[in-house]
Amino acid sequence: MESLLPLLIALGVLLQLCCCSPPPSPVVCTHGNVNCTVTNAYGSFTDRSICHAANIIYPRTEQELVAAVAAAACAKRKLKVATKHSHSIPKLSCPGGRHGTIISTARLNQTVHIDAAKRLMTVESGMLLRDLITAAAAAGLALPNSPYWYGLSIGGLLATGAHGSSLWGKGGAVHEYVVGLRIVTPAPAIKGFAVVRELGADHPDLDAAKVSLGVLGVISQVTLALEPLFKRSLTFVKRGDSDLADQVVPWGLLHEFADLEWHPQDGTVMYRQDDRVDVSTPGNGLNDLLIFRASPTGRTIGARVAEESMQMKNVTDVARCAAVQLQVSAKEQQALGFTNDGVSFTGYPVVGYQHRMQAAGTCIDGPEDGLLTSCIWDPRIRGSFNYNSGFSVAISKAPAFITDVQRIRDLNPDMFCTGVDGRVGLVLRYVKASSAYLGKPEDSIDLDILYYRSRNYGTPRVYGDLVDEIEQMALNKYGGLPHWGKNRDFAFDGAIAKYPKADEFLLVKDRYDPDGLFSSEWSDQVLAIRGSPTVVKKGCAIEGLCVCSDDSHCAPEQGYFCRPGKVYREARVCSFIKENGK
Repeated sequence: MESLLPLLIALGVLLQLCCCSPPPSPVVCTHGNVNCTVTNAYGSFTDRSICHAANIIYPRTEQELVAAVAAAACAKRKLKVATKHSHSIPKLSCPGGRHGTIISTARLNQTVHIDAAKRLMTVESGMLLRDLITAAAAAGLALPNSPYWYGLSIGGLLATGAHGSSLWGKGGAVHEYVVGLRIVTPAPAIKGFAVVRELGADHPDLDAAKVSLGVLGVISQVTLALEPLFKRSLTFVKRGDSDLADQVVPWGLLHEFADLEWHPQDGTVMYRQDDRVDVSTPGNGLNDLLIFRASPTGRTIGARVAEESMQMKNVTDVARCAAVQLQVSAKEQQALGFTNDGVSFTGYPVVGYQHRMQAAGTCIDGPEDGLLTSCIWDPRIRGSFNYNSGFSVAISKAPAFITDVQRIRDLNPDMFCTGVDGRVGLVLRYVKASSAYLGKPEDSIDLDILYYRSRNYGTPRVYGDLVDEIEQMALNKYGGLPHWGKNRDFAFDGAIAKYPKADEFLLVKDRYDPDGLFSSEWSDQVLAIRGSPTVVKKGCAIEGLCVCSDDSHCAPEQGYFCRPGKVYREARVCSFIKENGK
């Protein structure tokens, strides 16, 4: 098997292509717009459940949106919003049961108004980030920060608190730039069962609505405070990680768009040195991240075969790390996908306008090509299938947390070649404290970890205890918070209690939607209204549905037993125990 690894890895290298089959809709109906199933862009929720809905509605105007909410409220039907691509990993778009209604904002995607003098832009909530930043640039304006993936809708990214990376100014989260929105909520019969609430910059409910998990209503329009269009200059600097704990905080204060890509297996960090420069600075750089480019479907399938091969017990750690290092080196040579002119990378720094540098996602842009190429996670092919855990730690605690992760690494660095996606490593971004009730209470370091997921329930992954220990340590020892839009179920257990203004959010929720039409069993569990997001059953810890307390929560028949963490002993993880007991 190991002799095949070079070939399999070669098949996994991503190429630049101009075409791509656009991703499928997350909602599929058997008869027109009725009898539907709901999923996300990856084709699977964290608990692998199939979500159903009675129908889907595609309003094109605010008036049609009000009518859709009113009809459902009159009939006491559950409601959920689905965006064009629905990248939320948990079940935020699932209404529960089979009788709910999905409202898609895919056709509410227009610019409403741009006031260049006041630097204000109002858009409909279904507009993709890609289109928003392009339209803003055409008016000489820029959204100062954003997530790195531009396939998100503005309403969807606000609902989950999506963010880029910055401690400067208002910070990296898009909701910090919201100065107004219009939201449609249920209403009593005397008011026609639905109303439009307009929340200006000084409205006391705006801090509830701009990070809402979709449980307050449907956002119709969003007004953002922008800045004059500017340029950025980016250089990736590779260093050793021996002083990472000392550098992690100063680096975020030193550079406006700083982040870090940490590869613990070889003790290196890619420091993102990214700052504004004068608009006269030469350069027309483009962010075209490799992971977000279209890939030939055959190569994507081959890359998954390579991942599955590396999960087999007869592939050594040395072989895994060699395969990973090959891809990391290739990625670094291509500046992770940044180009100096939109075509090729010729050297640092990469200088370009904000709207070309802040986000990427070209795999959704190409014409239909019959699935010859696709986004690597497209659920129609047997390609990439991963977990993505996002969680944050207060910046004051980040150095100690980094030191603890290094202690785990020092036990066996090769774990990080397979226990996480070693090609990506641990991505650290900076997020500023927010006034939003469900925003970050403190300046924080946000970690993104991508790692292998089996397509079969209860199947362990090699070094699966690695991520579980790191995450339990972050959430429990360091009081961390899961990202609202990406994590496994267990991480949300008790999370709402860590938000000082959670009670104020719930009061707004009760006023806006007293019958809970926009709520679901999942959102009630996450908000601690009733039940718990943790599911305790056979194999639940392998799936991230629970923290193990019994061997049956792991996979004892395959040699995985519930044990303490290696460094954070309070953790409970599924560890592989060899026949000799080690």
